[in-house]
Amino acid sequence: PNYKTVHRRFQTWCRKDVLRKILVKLANDLREQGKIDEREAYIDAMFVPAKGGGEEIGKTKRGKGLKIMAIVDRHGLPLAATRHAANHHEVKLVQLTFEFYMVEVSPEKLIGDRAYDSDDLDEELRKEGIDMISPHRKNRKKRKTQDGRSLRRYQRRWIVERFFSWIQWKRRLVVCWEYYPQNFLGFLQLACALLLLNRF
Repeated sequence: PNYKTVHRRFQTWCRKDVLRKILVKLANDLREQGKIDEREAYIDAMFVPAKGGGEEIGKTKRGKGLKIMAIVDRHGLPLAATRHAANHHEVKLVQLTFEFYMVEVSPEKLIGDRAYDSDDLDEELRKEGIDMISPHRKNRKKRKTQDGRSLRRYQRRWIVERFFSWIQWKRRLVVCWEYYPQNFLGFLQLACALLLLNRF
């Protein structure tokens, strides 16, 4: 009976975005204390196999699963984290990830890998005052647009990889067993909240 009570309460929190509201409060408090620096942010995705099936699961060459999309600050602290079906391209998920952005000010520079090499994405983000920095793909046919000096920031992209290493210590995020997508998102938000709490 106790398990069912806790589980149902957690599902209620997920449906009502309680964990997201907590994350927003924590992130903005840390920013006011100078412990979050969003001026330079990093974006990437992590594939998560889905063993339990469920909604919003995509088929890929690696099997059925989903993607965790994350934006972190220059210290590796989460600024946005969400999940999507794995069969969507990362370029198309950037704007959707910003819908889960937690602090009041957008990053000045957003650094990603070659998967984010898109002139259309660059233009969309530029309208919002965000400079997208990513190496060009080897098979790129259009004129190069990235400045070599800006690309030096790409050397610090390990910061977002470290974030994924941190959350992989949470077993509920290594494999998705949740049928409902909001439940898995709730566990992801809970992991992010623990990371932020450690900075207080």
